[in-house]
Amino acid sequence: MKIRLLLVGAVAATALAGCASTSPGYGSGGYSSAPSSSRYCADCGIVTRIDRVASGRTAPSATGAVLGGIVGAVAGRELADDKSSGRRNTATAAGAVAGAVAGNAIQNRVTDDTYDVHVRMDDGRTIVINQRDLGGVRENTYVRVVNGRVVIR
Repeated sequence: MKIRLLLVGAVAATALAGCASTSPGYGSGGYSSAPSSSRYCADCGIVTRIDRVASGRTAPSATGAVLGGIVGAVAGRELADDKSSGRRNTATAAGAVAGAVAGNAIQNRVTDDTYDVHVRMDDGRTIVINQRDLGGVRENTYVRVVNGRVVIR
């Protein structure tokens, strides 16, 4: 009985697989005979303007590094083994260096300027996306909006 049921299922699956199609419409060209490069793109457009937006945030140049170094030193000392003072000192120094590097990177990211990228979409809408870096995007560049970022298409 089970073998018969499996055989019927396999025949049905084979028959249905023959009906499957890889193209979205009839024939090999899809719904239109236009080439694929000219098909409509719902999230594509042309950059019309790029405005630099000042963050307005300032901090002394070494603040992030100093605070990160302190936090890293404390964390390194706490994570080290208490039995050996040499390991504790090494862990404290390594934590301070790692914390300083991380703190400096965080400070630079927070105080950097951003960009408002104005995009005229293919459907006529105009949207403005704010992002930290341009990644090669310039005015009059054909772009795509992916996950809230403008990227070159």
